[in-house]
Amino acid sequence: MITAVEGVKCYGIKEGKNGLGIVVCKGKVAGVFTKNRFKAAPVIVTQEHVESGEIEGIIVNSGNANAFTGEEGLRNAKKMAELLAKKLNVPIHKIAVASTGVIGVQLDMGWIEGKFEEVFANLGTSREHALSFAKSIMTTDSFPKECVIRADGFTIAGVAKGAGMIAPNMATMLAFIFTDADFEPYELRNMLKKAVDRSFNVTVVDGDTSTNDMVLLIATGKNKVDRTLFEQKLTEICIDLAKMIAKDGEGATKFMEVRVKGAKNDDEAFKAAKAVASSVLVKTAVFGNDPNWGRIIAALGYSGIEVSEKLDLSVEGFKDGKSVGSVDLVKDGKSMMNEDKAREIMKKSDEIVFSIDLKVGDGSGYAFGCDLSYEYVRINSEYTT
Repeated sequence: MITAVEGVKCYGIKEGKNGLGIVVCKGKVAGVFTKNRFKAAPVIVTQEHVESGEIEGIIVNSGNANAFTGEEGLRNAKKMAELLAKKLNVPIHKIAVASTGVIGVQLDMGWIEGKFEEVFANLGTSREHALSFAKSIMTTDSFPKECVIRADGFTIAGVAKGAGMIAPNMATMLAFIFTDADFEPYELRNMLKKAVDRSFNVTVVDGDTSTNDMVLLIATGKNKVDRTLFEQKLTEICIDLAKMIAKDGEGATKFMEVRVKGAKNDDEAFKAAKAVASSVLVKTAVFGNDPNWGRIIAALGYSGIEVSEKLDLSVEGFKDGKSVGSVDLVKDGKSMMNEDKAREIMKKSDEIVFSIDLKVGDGSGYAFGCDLSYEYVRINSEYTT
């Protein structure tokens, strides 16, 4: 829960598809944002605001992305920031704005303004306050996504939302991470970029990069801490949140992890793993408990990395975090004819791990994803205003 970090107050409400959440926290800030060229209005506003390196509040609405909404959308995003800035008596550039939901529809500012006072009046630091905020930013999510890590002299806490339109360059996902550590904005930017590249940016649900993706890191500066340890824990919390997003993929029945070693270098290993996790054919095979390793080989082949026909490929299944068995599918480039055993393992599992040894170098990497089910099609065929 984000209120585990001293100085963080929050609250949120959810009414039908609409939600409104507020976080008040004074500190240094850094952000990573979507690479979609149609950036949503709140992304444009927040990118500009975080350049100052300081923040005092975040206001988030769900149910409407405020994306592809033109000048009116920009005015509404700024109006959201002004609501909180005036209440806190701070400059507007110290407020971040985020939105998630349907694209191409103007915000119902009457609803947002009408609910603002209720949300602000109920800001607090309890577990219940943190959970209310986590729920307020959900759209098609089936559960709130929160994580806390306490390390030597500091705390990091994060909250995220995301279940569909996930193919991070970034991933619709939002994540807000808070810490009591003391770092300058340029340090936060460098560390956050690295952490996002090894977490949210290797997470794939459906291959669509949202217009609204945003990750913010806010540091209150209370404690001087070791940078190496902090970077490690920051990456860990981002990975934990990213895995929650993959596990909650719209309509997903199985979480999938792809682990690659023996690549030419780490960059090629991550590229290969993401290609496999992104493959619609691999994802549908996982849904059908089909150990069709040819689809994995094909994905590796078009990923653009250096490959060898002498590669190894295995599958392991997990149920409730415990292994239910593993089996080699390909060894030294040859089929091990273990498809029947692999199928039984996959049927018993809610998590599937594919391990690949490319045998061309020392690089290693990974990617997270999920299967693609009938339910995904239903959810997204009915996702309207």
